[in-house]
Amino acid sequence: MRKTRSLMAFMILFGLAIGLWGCQTPAGRTAGQVMDDATITTKVKAKIFQDSVLKGFAVSVETFAGEVTLTGGVDNEAGKKRAESLAKGTAGVRKVNNLIKIK
Repeated sequence: MRKTRSLMAFMILFGLAIGLWGCQTPAGRTAGQVMDDATITTKVKAKIFQDSVLKGFAVSVETFAGEVTLTGGVDNEAGKKRAESLAKGTAGVRKVNNLIKIK
């Protein structure tokens, strides 16, 4: 009986360990971290879409570990700086890589 309990406890702990290990992405990130990045991306995209200067321009937003990368094209330097400013002002953003090109 005691041996069976020990074996059951071991199996449960082993199952939990495997389950927790399986909850990480290949990059070693948890589902929560991935969701945080997705939330940041959505917030930055919404700000750009609603902005009167940037509305209608093709600006892409990608986020990894709180680092936002902006790509696409705008008409002038002011638009490029505006997109960067909006991204930097978003909660959770640690760094912005502004790769937007001026058309």
